[in-house]
Amino acid sequence: MFSKKAMVAAGAAVLIALYLIVFSFAYLRHASVGDAATRAALFCVSPFQTAVSVTMKAMDDVWSHYFFLISVARENEELKKKLARASEKNNQCREMELANDRLVAFVNLQRQSPFVLEAARVIAKDVSPWYKTIIISKGTDHGVVTGCPVVVPEGIVGCVLAASAGSAKVLLIIDRNSSVDALVQRTRARGLAQGMARELCRFDYALRKFDIKIGDTVVTSGFDGIYPKGLRIGSVSSIIRRNSGLFQEVELAPYVDFTTLEEVLIILSPPVPES
Repeated sequence: MFSKKAMVAAGAAVLIALYLIVFSFAYLRHASVGDAATRAALFCVSPFQTAVSVTMKAMDDVWSHYFFLISVARENEELKKKLARASEKNNQCREMELANDRLVAFVNLQRQSPFVLEAARVIAKDVSPWYKTIIISKGTDHGVVTGCPVVVPEGIVGCVLAASAGSAKVLLIIDRNSSVDALVQRTRARGLAQGMARELCRFDYALRKFDIKIGDTVVTSGFDGIYPKGLRIGSVSSIIRRNSGLFQEVELAPYVDFTTLEEVLIILSPPVPES
């Protein structure tokens, strides 16, 4: 590939040579033969001169457009980087907004609760399909002991299964080993909310004589010595009332979305059993 300077120099040399030929014929302008020769020379040279001029102009345009495209490409790359930074900043602001909303709900719950509450972050989840537990960021150094109830504004999460100095393991209410003494808020029908495999709870030992409807809210009864009375567990999602037997088959959909847990509140002061 020839550089722009080399091509310009070659074009200029051709033009100079052609102009010298034309001017040499000018000396013969007084003679008729000279005039004819001059005209002939101009006739022959003019197309070449025009072609060279057009070519040089085209080359200048191409060269200018080449550098323009390079400049546009660089500008486009910078704009992409700025857009990526702006998108990341916007995402961080959105995360802060969501976290602030959760913290506001937590603060309101702390103000309204008669118990001492300690906030903690969820730092790990059990990956086993057989157990439903989480690890939280507070332990015995913060007053957390085995049996402490764990809640969020939507309802109960579970209870502390074991605690170390800086963390604790929480058994979720959807675990098969979990059992919460509960009652239907509308009719006061009692039963046990027990975990199931499908992230639901059964409401066992609910007598057939009690009127239980889909959508009824089930809350803690306070009789198990772990959870204070009146904390929300879930809503009735399914009922099977057979023609025989003492109990109904009731399923609950927990109010807490366990797949999105990020922060929780630990009830440090133990509930006082009702007499």
